[in-house]
Amino acid sequence: MRKIAIVDDHILVRKGLSEIIHHLSGYTVLFEADNGEHFIEQLDPLNLPHLVLLDIMMPKMNGFETAKWISNHYPQINIMVLSTLSDERTVLKMFKYGAKGYLTKDSILSELSTGLDAIFSKGMYFNLVLYANLIYTIKNGVEEAGDEYSIIINLPEREKEFLRHLCTDKSLKQIAGLMNISPRTVDGYRDNLYRKASVSNRIGLVLFAIKNDLNKL
Repeated sequence: MRKIAIVDDHILVRKGLSEIIHHLSGYTVLFEADNGEHFIEQLDPLNLPHLVLLDIMMPKMNGFETAKWISNHYPQINIMVLSTLSDERTVLKMFKYGAKGYLTKDSILSELSTGLDAIFSKGMYFNLVLYANLIYTIKNGVEEAGDEYSIIINLPEREKEFLRHLCTDKSLKQIAGLMNISPRTVDGYRDNLYRKASVSNRIGLVLFAIKNDLNKL
């Protein structure tokens, strides 16, 4: 059973999400919190949540601060953002702080289930609208580009192929099958690319690939 913690300062939102998750197969709500400080107070190192549904605009300790704290102290906990905010700078900042998925609060109910399942099976989840907006933003220079040209031209073709597959909804196991390589080799490609692109998760690699036109199969 996958354990979920809900962190949102609106009690009606928390209770509504709790009720929805209660009816999802394979998920249970471990606890609720109304801000990051309250979340930390309730954490039991011997019974950690597998995923945190995290709002951004909260008093005392907001979503940015909470995501950064989680990534620094318990990086094994997945973070799914659920917020009214959808501007590209906010989305990119949350991914930088360790989020693996992002949903807006006007998403349809079924997308919550889809997003949760995707994070556990594929390691990330993008709302399609946010994904399109991110591509536009990255292409138009909201994020300052580093000196990546030498990195790109020196990437082995197999790592480039792996990057292209990584930008789809395929799991790492599925990618290994498509490339006719072992899961261990896939892990090696991923870790090499983490180092070369100076990122720490799949989201970061996807953004790196999009920015450098390495995402098209």
